[in-house]
Amino acid sequence: MTALPGIALADWRAQGQHFSFRGHDIRYWTAGQGEPLLLIHGFPTASWDWHYLWAALADKYHVIACDMLGFGDSAKPRGHAYSLLEQADLQQALLAHLGVDKAVHVLAHDYGDSVAQELLARHQQGQFTLASCVFLNGGLFPETHHPVLLQKLLLSPVGPLIGRLFSRKKLAQSFARVFGPHTQPSARELDDFWSLIAANNGPAVMHRLIRYMPERRVQRERWVAAMQATGVPMRVIDGAVDPISGAHMVARYRELISNADTVLLKQIGHYPQTEAPAEVLKHYLQFRQQLGNAACSDARS
Repeated sequence: MTALPGIALADWRAQGQHFSFRGHDIRYWTAGQGEPLLLIHGFPTASWDWHYLWAALADKYHVIACDMLGFGDSAKPRGHAYSLLEQADLQQALLAHLGVDKAVHVLAHDYGDSVAQELLARHQQGQFTLASCVFLNGGLFPETHHPVLLQKLLLSPVGPLIGRLFSRKKLAQSFARVFGPHTQPSARELDDFWSLIAANNGPAVMHRLIRYMPERRVQRERWVAAMQATGVPMRVIDGAVDPISGAHMVARYRELISNADTVLLKQIGHYPQTEAPAEVLKHYLQFRQQLGNAACSDARS
């Protein structure tokens, strides 16, 4: 499969714009025209995670992404009570800032999956208009989420210390365990991931960001009920060998969601959008083509 060229981090950063969310500076990116497609990144990285897919998606859609509060090049306030619900508020505020008033398609990963689940629940409550939702590897169900040691330690009483001691070396060790065996990040990629994590003294707030794990448990019934009840088209594209949320999570998804639309990527780990971006793009565009075909069929009937 043809490789996608990607965007160098320095070039990505140069394209970023800013807006203020509740007094905090948020970095965001937008490109392309057409139906709005909101890309929501994971923990502990940032929107640059989407750089391989960005140009190809912008050829077809109005792509929008931000570094969420506490991540990447956005503000990382110390002492802040970070929340998935607030991050969903942030996504809605960004769309409002950009004047987007159409139904929004969402492509999410990891922590971003939880934000997308909250947006789906708000859609069900009439507080947001979602057109479709595609989830990459993430903890959609707390009972199938297998956190790595770093996450467990960050959530423990020694979390603040663990965060302060977090380093590029620790990141490399953590990523080596969750990426696929044949799709490990390069030294350059690790440097870039680390640059985004380290920006604005990011390690100092990691123990606060990690509170998303218990928050997921609190919201589990509401989010799963929304997924089971919704008419919003959904797909899961998942790296199968991810120890955090790989094939075992997809098996649970198939148990809980009727007519589950799932794609398993063999030998791919937790970051399919960087490990196998061409495959993710193929399966995402196929999903959107199916939506378009269904809409045309409905229009004719």
